[in-house]
Amino acid sequence: MTPANFLAASLTDGAVIVRITEAQGSTPREAGATMIVSARASAGTIGGGQLEFHCIDLARIMLDSGGPQQLIDIPLGPQMGQCCGGRVRVAMEPAAAAHLEALRQAEAKAAAERPQVLIFGAGHTGKALARSLALLPVAASLIDDRPGQFDEVPATVACLQLDDPETALAAARPGSAFVVLTHSHALDYRLAEAALLRGDAAYVGMIGSGTKRARFEASFRRRHPGSKALGRLTCPIGGSDVHDKRPEVIAALTSAELVRCLLGDTAMKRARPRNRHDAAA
Repeated sequence: MTPANFLAASLTDGAVIVRITEAQGSTPREAGATMIVSARASAGTIGGGQLEFHCIDLARIMLDSGGPQQLIDIPLGPQMGQCCGGRVRVAMEPAAAAHLEALRQAEAKAAAERPQVLIFGAGHTGKALARSLALLPVAASLIDDRPGQFDEVPATVACLQLDDPETALAAARPGSAFVVLTHSHALDYRLAEAALLRGDAAYVGMIGSGTKRARFEASFRRRHPGSKALGRLTCPIGGSDVHDKRPEVIAALTSAELVRCLLGDTAMKRARPRNRHDAAA
């Protein structure tokens, strides 16, 4: 249940919006992190641990007393039972219909701005990756040219059966991530090449061995001599230091790569749109 849906269900009995308005130093969540607390449940998180427990207790006291909005300054040290060492300011206010609409708008905006991840190939590893990414703040799509391949895929993952999967690649937003693991080496090569030549991808990954990579690189260099785009290819996906090739393991390792690439400190720099001709420079 999303925070907005939780709040809608809680408004009759009352709820409190708990939001970090300022975070200094080492803190478990950043400014803007929001939680909704009702008398018996909560949705969202401001970081867990004693900080969250303390704020839930205060929010429920506010619910019982009908108290006004509060702004609380909380040091995250031994007195709070946390060792972060930072400090947060937390705003608490009784929830109203206006909060519900604001949450709905914020959730819609956040969903629209989630980085796109296009998974090409709905085989065992593609489905495992789709299930893994369904838990993360990305907009994942699973794409295959074969019909009937999308069973056991989470509802939050878009499923596209396309005669030519490259059409989805061409339509993706700048800064998208492309993970190529289809049933065909020839299709893998074509999709990986197209993703690299875009010049604006945040991540281009292709499943395969060192031998597969070497063959792809040789073909790519013949077709695009002098191109620097191969430096942006991740193959094998998930790294080479774990030798367990079960689909779920590859999916977990690849998800970690994507999180660092799309949500890490250098994500904006990596996803910055470039002139597509730069890839062939």
